[in-house]
Amino acid sequence: MNIKRQKAGTKNDSHKDKKSKKGRASRNKRLKKNEFVHAITEVFKGNPKAALNYKQVAKALEGDVEKAEVLEILYELADDDVLVETERGRFRYNNLGTIAVGTFQRRSNGHNAFIPDDGTEAIRIAERNSQHAMDGDRVRVQLFARRRGAEPEAEVLEVIESKERSYVGTLQINHSYAFLLTEDKTLANDIFIPHDHLNGGRNGDKAIVRISEWPENAKNPIGEVVDILGQTGDNTTEMHAILAEFGLPYKYPKEVDNAAEKIQDRITADDIAEREDFRNVVTFTIDPKDAKDFDDALSLRRLPDGCWEVGVHIADVTHYVKPGDIIDKEGFERATSVYLVDRTIPMLPERLSNGLCSLRQGEEKLCFAVIFELNDRAEILAGRIVRTVICSNRRFTYEEAQDVIETGEGDYRDEVLQLNALAKILRERRFADGAIDFDRYEVKFEIDEKGRPVSVYFKESKEANHLVEEFMLLANRHVAEAIGKTQRGRKKKTFVYRIHEQPNIEKMQNFADFISRFGYKLKTTGSKSEITKNINSLLDNAKGRPEQNLIETLAIRSMQKAKYSTHNIGHYGLAFPYYTHFTSPIRRYPDMMVHRLLERYAKGGKSVNENEYEDFCDHCSAMEQLAANAERASIKYKQVEYMKGKIGCVYDGVISGVTEWGLYVELNENKCEGLVPMRDLDDDYYEFDEPNYCLRGKRHKHIYRLGDSITVKVAQANLLKKQLDFALAE
Repeated sequence: MNIKRQKAGTKNDSHKDKKSKKGRASRNKRLKKNEFVHAITEVFKGNPKAALNYKQVAKALEGDVEKAEVLEILYELADDDVLVETERGRFRYNNLGTIAVGTFQRRSNGHNAFIPDDGTEAIRIAERNSQHAMDGDRVRVQLFARRRGAEPEAEVLEVIESKERSYVGTLQINHSYAFLLTEDKTLANDIFIPHDHLNGGRNGDKAIVRISEWPENAKNPIGEVVDILGQTGDNTTEMHAILAEFGLPYKYPKEVDNAAEKIQDRITADDIAEREDFRNVVTFTIDPKDAKDFDDALSLRRLPDGCWEVGVHIADVTHYVKPGDIIDKEGFERATSVYLVDRTIPMLPERLSNGLCSLRQGEEKLCFAVIFELNDRAEILAGRIVRTVICSNRRFTYEEAQDVIETGEGDYRDEVLQLNALAKILRERRFADGAIDFDRYEVKFEIDEKGRPVSVYFKESKEANHLVEEFMLLANRHVAEAIGKTQRGRKKKTFVYRIHEQPNIEKMQNFADFISRFGYKLKTTGSKSEITKNINSLLDNAKGRPEQNLIETLAIRSMQKAKYSTHNIGHYGLAFPYYTHFTSPIRRYPDMMVHRLLERYAKGGKSVNENEYEDFCDHCSAMEQLAANAERASIKYKQVEYMKGKIGCVYDGVISGVTEWGLYVELNENKCEGLVPMRDLDDDYYEFDEPNYCLRGKRHKHIYRLGDSITVKVAQANLLKKQLDFALAE
């Protein structure tokens, strides 16, 4: 049979006979064009090495198909490089595309993706081509030939490295089967659990389940319960569930606690002999009222020449925790303490974090310190990094220290007021040098004895907070400069820096375009100093206005994230060319690394391996982000729990997010955020205008724009999903 090749969709169809047209019409009723193309492609995928002609393909499709139409589509697929015409009229699947390696991203909505190692665009992987790879797995994929007008696709050939993952959810147990019902965004399927793998779990329990296998043809993965968190709805259960969802530990290993209990707590004469003695110098801590881990203290005394000696004393954690011991290994894995709404999950065992290392009032403590000499203009005349021994005279809360600042009365009033005077000058100078003033409030909850939120309040930084902040910044900066600044011709030693890259120009321009709708202007070109001063001016002008929180949030989103690295590029937000984290070793592992490096280099030790320490930095940055995500999730949970008793109540708010699925609204009164689903915007057909941050009505032209004021009522509070649903108030 000799059939002339023709392009699909052209007007050269007139020569085809009526039978062909009838056959096509018949086929169109049974199968749409895209389904027909997909069916033909699947025939070739199932026979990847075979060269087939149109008759063989038509036969493989089964049913009543028009062979001429099959041939037409074969040539279309060849034009699109999906098939290769090996000889006249014979086609083979083009499976000679690139083999790539990268990370698999699984999503519950079915939009799975492959993230190539080379940093190129994400590539879609349909569920049928996923080989049940799990989120985070390292995979090798075959990239399909791209069809014109379609997004690129791939299929998983091999799971190179499986990332073991646990899932949190609620057990549903019946007589013959059990499942873990999970709201995990990376898994659409509930996990089947054999009864003999329930580990004592009962119906309704919140549990952690590990997937043990996922048979090729099975819809659901099979798992086993590894831990029972408790009954769904219990406060401790839910907080532990949030930690487990992010892969963070929610309890301390007994052997690590036991090791901490064995640490000698006596300060010896030898310990004191090798340190500068500050026990008779006025020293105090200033911390949140619910804090137990006091890892920094300030000392102050007047020097004979009239200048001021300010000591920034930091808990000497590495005196007690030795490299490679069981406590150190656990601390490194955690990398940070996690601060949820109602509790702290410490990086180090409580005997260390709240006891041995905590700079408690009236107790002698060992410290690593930076001692500064400053004049009345807060100019730094000298600074030295030393080990000290202190005895804190007073434990201030921020509120107590603020009261001394405001009234001029109270314990150690002279020292508090003098430190505050110096801190104010340091702060003004820092902003004059180009630091950005991101001074936002925190959402806090009053919690009852059962962990339920009874009220919401906002915590704002005041002068007492700024006092502590400025001297911690000063110490961190001095330590980074001490190692990072080297004499000409001398090789730099590897060190741990806290870095912050310059903002992405495109993001900044988008931010400037958006705020112009509120009448604000933002300069995005010019010197760094000009730009940062412009940002600070913007933030000052927005204070007290309805759009303040929105503008501050978007300003932060336009910035890069700070992280740890051995490659120093400076800290953009602070306007410091050298910066590190030295002042919180009880709750941050990078600070412990810095303490050890300082000691090593002070003794003349060689530089540590840069690549190894860069890996350490990457781990600590990743854990810091996980901890921040868990903290936000706990706040979200408490917001939903708080609003559960407010169903039907009406609030004024601001549109804080615009998406294709609806509007996010932040309430003015309590800053709780919820969604007005697209289905409830039923007065028109709305289109998502992403570049302009708005939903636009097609018929009536009504616009819902980011930052607009809006009145909503609380429609639903779903604790399982941590989701608030709002409805437009009439």
